[in-house]
Amino acid sequence: MINTSRPKPHGIARLKSAFSYSIKGLQLAWQHEEAFRLEIYILLLGIPLAGLIGDNLTDYVLLIGSLLLLVIIELVNSAIEAICDKISIANDELVGRSKDFGAAAVFVAIIGMLGTWAIILTKNWS
Repeated sequence: MINTSRPKPHGIARLKSAFSYSIKGLQLAWQHEEAFRLEIYILLLGIPLAGLIGDNLTDYVLLIGSLLLLVIIELVNSAIEAICDKISIANDELVGRSKDFGAAAVFVAIIGMLGTWAIILTKNWS
């Protein structure tokens, strides 16, 4: 098999390329994924709230980290859904299962985030 792909950049050029693709991915997620936009709004609201709720640096990192984890998992879920939609337009059990796994990951991240916020809020404000 002949490799017809162009050579991949190395060093600083690779970092620039990776950064460019990352920004493009965030822009596309913002344009096409309503859940991503909602979670970014929650993150932006959560950053100052974490400063008020958190009693120390550990609390702050846990609060913000739980929000960032949710955004990260939403991006992965969106990627799973996009590739599933690309490879199959018909109802396929494995495609459906893959999408459900992605949705379940987002759900678990939401539960974890809510639990983290509830525990720290209760600890610091009770």
